[in-house]
Formats: sequence, C-alpha cells, structure tokens
Amino acid sequence: MSDKQKLFLLFFISICFLVLLLGKGLTIDNYSFFLSLRLPKVIAIILAAAAIALSSLAFQTMTSNRILTPSVMGFDSLYLLIQVIIVFVFGSVSVFYLNPYANFIVCALTMVLFSIALFHFYFRVGNNNLLVLLLLGIILGQVFSNVTSMISMMLSPNDFSSLQASMFASFNHVKVELIYISAPIIVTAAFFLFKMHHILNVLWLNHDNAVSLGVNVIVTHRKVLLLSTVLIAVSTALVGPILFFGFLVTNLTREWIKSYHHRTLFIACVLIATSTLLMGQFFIDHVFHLQTTLSVVINFIGGIYFFRILLKKQIM
Repeated sequence: MSDKQKLFLLFFISICFLVLLLGKGLTIDNYSFFLSLRLPKVIAIILAAAAIALSSLAFQTMTSNRILTPSVMGFDSLYLLIQVIIVFVFGSVSVFYLNPYANFIVCALTMVLFSIALFHFYFRVGNNNLLVLLLLGIILGQVFSNVTSMISMMLSPNDFSSLQASMFASFNHVKVELIYISAPIIVTAAFFLFKMHHILNVLWLNHDNAVSLGVNVIVTHRKVLLLSTVLIAVSTALVGPILFFGFLVTNLTREWIKSYHHRTLFIACVLIATSTLLMGQFFIDHVFHLQTTLSVVINFIGGIYFFRILLKKQIM
C-alpha cells in the first residue's frame, strides 16, 4: 500500500467516526439539540489532535528522539499547577477558575511566557546542546508536580473536588466560546509549522548534515520550540492535559508511514490523531457510557506502548 493510499484510508476512517460521533441517535426531532452539544466536542477534538500531532512530530525530529514530546518540557505539570494555585489563592468560585475566558487566558499565557523565558535563558547563555534544555524541562516538570501535590493537600474538600475536573482532559464539557479563541491561534501556528516541512526534512539527517546543507539549526530550533509551545499551551488550556497522546500518535505514524517527507508525515499524524480521538470518544460515549474519560484510556494505552518501544529498542 502506497503512502497516498494510506493517507486516504486514514481520512476515510476519520470521516466514518466523525459521522458516527455526530449522527448516532439523531432524529428529525432532536438533531438540533444534539448537534449543538456534539459539534463543539468534535471541533475541539480536531483542534487538539492537530495541535498535539504537529508539535510532537516536529519536536521529535528536532531532538532526533522518538520518546520525547513537548510534554517532557513540563507543560502538563505547569497547567495543573496553575489550576491548583488559582483555586488555592482565589477559591473554586472565583472568576479566574469559573470564567472560561479568564481561565483560558491565564493558563495559555502563563505556559507560553514560561517557555519563552526558559528558551531565552537557555539560548542566552550560549548552550547548543538541546538535551540540556530537555533535562531542565524534565526537572521543572517534576518540581511543578511536587508543588501541585503539596498545595492540593492544603485545599478544602470542596475545592479539591471541584479541581478534579481540571486534572484530566475532557471533550464532554468543552466550552464553545473557547473554540473561537483557540481555533485561530492553533490554525496559524500549525500553518507556520507545516511550512517548515522542507527544513525539517533536512534536520532529520542530524545536526551536522543540516548545517553543512545550509540550515541555520539554532534559528530552526527556536522556531520549532516556539510554535510547538503555542500549540501545546493552547490545546492544553482548551481540553486539558493528555500526557502520552503525542508520543503515541507520532510513533504510530513513523511505524506506518515509511517516509522522511514531513509534509506526508504531518498529514498522516494529524489524521491518525484525529481518528484516534474520534474513535476513542465514540466508544467512551456509546460503549462505556461516560464511565471514564478519554485521557485516562489514552494514558493507559500510551504507557503500555511506551514500554513496548523501550523494550524493543526502537528509539531513533
């Protein structure tokens, strides 16, 4: 099967589950009500899938490692820390927690500013070893997790109970108004990242070969890091953290699509991510009857797949 046929198959699967998720149980009497609930969920799934897939694939190419994703930089842990601090300082009934616009802006802006400050400090001191930056991100992520756990123990039972909804990604309670904010940002960042596909093809060859072929590796790293940060920050603020999803879809893409062209890999990764989320949400809604969340299932499967990759030594 050629790559074009594989892309067409992925597109067909995505459309099938899109139709199932939108159309199951609709009648002439109830379609207006159910579509008003399902359309925001589907749009959020597509936006989150595209953001996580593109940023994770570009990040892995930049680091030349199949187990690294932007989540390694501590964005998921930082998101949870922001939510905990908001509840601890202002309470679970404050405008910063209950108002979707305020909460979204605070979370997305904080994560972007954190990444910009981290990258500025790293590049300012003249480091060219990207692994140092990744190690720093892992350490900060662990610090954020520990602080989050400490503050969570100090919350009242009511505040902690209301905070539980923010700790897992959910597509069942997507706020429609946030889609109008996040969609233009994600589409713009995804467009600029996609335009870099030819540079990423060269960067795939490793640092020295890319330099010898005329690629400004440091500038490329900065652009990829910034665009990946924006995509992950906005998608996390929109639907919540999904730890292993980027790792899962990027590795499935590289195993199934035997190509070094990032234009093909980007499209395939977005389609795999979209079909996976649509299929997963369909089963969560109609098979498990909302007894669990999609992020829990993804993290469980992604964790198993992570160990499979490590045991088979398939790291680039």
